[in-house]
Amino acid sequence: MTTHDYRTIDVAVAGGDLRVAVWDPTDARTDDALLIHGVTSSHLAWPFVVGRLPGVRAIAPDLRGRGASSALAGPAGMAAHADDLAAALDALGIARVTVVGHSMGAFVAVVFAHRHPERVSRLVLVDGGLPLDVPQGVDTDALVAGILGPTAARLSMRFANTGEYLDFWRAHPAFAEAWTPELERYLAYDLVDDGAGSLRPATSYRTTAEDTVDMNAGAALPEALGALAHPTRLMTVPRGLQDEPPGLYAPAHLERMLAAHPSVVHQRVDGLNHYTVVMSDAGADVVAAVVREELDRAALLA
Repeated sequence: MTTHDYRTIDVAVAGGDLRVAVWDPTDARTDDALLIHGVTSSHLAWPFVVGRLPGVRAIAPDLRGRGASSALAGPAGMAAHADDLAAALDALGIARVTVVGHSMGAFVAVVFAHRHPERVSRLVLVDGGLPLDVPQGVDTDALVAGILGPTAARLSMRFANTGEYLDFWRAHPAFAEAWTPELERYLAYDLVDDGAGSLRPATSYRTTAEDTVDMNAGAALPEALGALAHPTRLMTVPRGLQDEPPGLYAPAHLERMLAAHPSVVHQRVDGLNHYTVVMSDAGADVVAAVVREELDRAALLA
């Protein structure tokens, strides 16, 4: 049974048009949720979760530099993404919304709540949003490689066709037990013509590097966390981008971050990795349940 009708709109932002997906519920709409994807991802990371939120209108952009927003001119960074989100809500006539961010999207969500506090009711952060444990003072390439590894390396690769790209991902350890048609659609959407007869990932390395540096060494995130005032849930998983332990947040580091930000309510979700927490049935079950709880709490306080 279809729970939502899918459409996209283009929203004018600084530098061009931002592609924004909208899933309109087939049942009566009760809530809105703004969904923000990760650093080399797109809005198609979210269908698993959306399908578990009947009655919720889900809004998910391709962040600038990704997907169908990859041609947007100008710099990226957390503040630029946050302002793009405000423009997307304006275009849809949405005053206030529960915001859900995965990976880098969680960092964007925190900064969005700081720059546009009146637009946010509650935050759900999925394996991101609190500072990562990264060395200080390393150069950009080392920082990107240390955090993203092969995820960033693939951005310079070229592929003869979609099938070759899917084969590249079939060997990825994160999806060994979680390969689905929805995942194939997400991956195929990532490809664009490189202008020389091959296909390449839509996300540019430059944009990825710019955002990674800003997320980990810029001023926007610490300022936003220092002023965090919205109810915030954080979900973390024990395995990372390569399905490796301990994931993005090693236990000792996570303990320090939660102590530094005591208003954040934390939930560990076992049995999942950084990707499958949103792009698998098991992960989407948990994430959607948390989102539903936060939407209900927001409704009670409205």
